[in-house]
Amino acid sequence: MEALLPIIIQVVAGAMGGGGIASVLKSADLGSMGNLISGALGGLGGGSILGMLGGAGAGAAVGDAAGGGMLGSLIGSAVGGGAGGAILTGIAGTIINKMKG
Repeated sequence: MEALLPIIIQVVAGAMGGGGIASVLKSADLGSMGNLISGALGGLGGGSILGMLGGAGAGAAVGDAAGGGMLGSLIGSAVGGGAGGAILTGIAGTIINKMKG
């Protein structure tokens, strides 16, 4: 369960980031389900990339400031997941909506 919790946090934070960016940038809106799916995938990818960076990532810095340890890791997962979800949804939504015309 300890290894699964950061993944769940990344997916949920990514879905929230995807929905947030879609509500701010109407040109990136993929619809409710599209925003949710692209945000979740982006959150998983963003959190994984941030985790591979280790101590050099912004999420690790936030986690260290919050007290380090497991809590710091979870906060880092949330930051990376939210950012990754917003970035992927923004890029994918903009490209798809431009292709539609």
